[in-house]
Amino acid sequence: MSCGLMIAAALMLTDPAMAAASASTASVEAPVAGESLFQDIVSRSQTLKGVVDGWIETGFDAAAFAGFRQDAEALAALDMQGHVSLRERNVDGDLKCILRGIAEDMPGRLDAVQNAPDDRERGVALSELSHLLDDNAAVILAPPQPAS
Repeated sequence: MSCGLMIAAALMLTDPAMAAASASTASVEAPVAGESLFQDIVSRSQTLKGVVDGWIETGFDAAAFAGFRQDAEALAALDMQGHVSLRERNVDGDLKCILRGIAEDMPGRLDAVQNAPDDRERGVALSELSHLLDDNAAVILAPPQPAS
């Protein structure tokens, strides 16, 4: 490499814009997806979503719903635990709020499935529950974004 190219590279590395870009990248919070609590939430969400999607495809299994509901309520409790954990660590404000929202929304979605007056309404309720479960995993797996 010529001396001119080496000097240009060194100057580029000391460019204030390059330094600012490096600093903003460093301020992005570490993802929590690798932590066991959040891995458990993702795994349970994906498993329950698979069950719901199966009901959408082949028909609702009322006999299996009681056990499903128990599992979904346990997931909601884990979401709230994740919210509290992030709040106590003052980490990732958006994820913290989303997890709380999912935890609070889950019982209503389950009630909508259980109390649907007909197959059409149950289909809508199952679709909404499927989206909620998908969002539950996706928000944890998404890479953190820098504050705007």
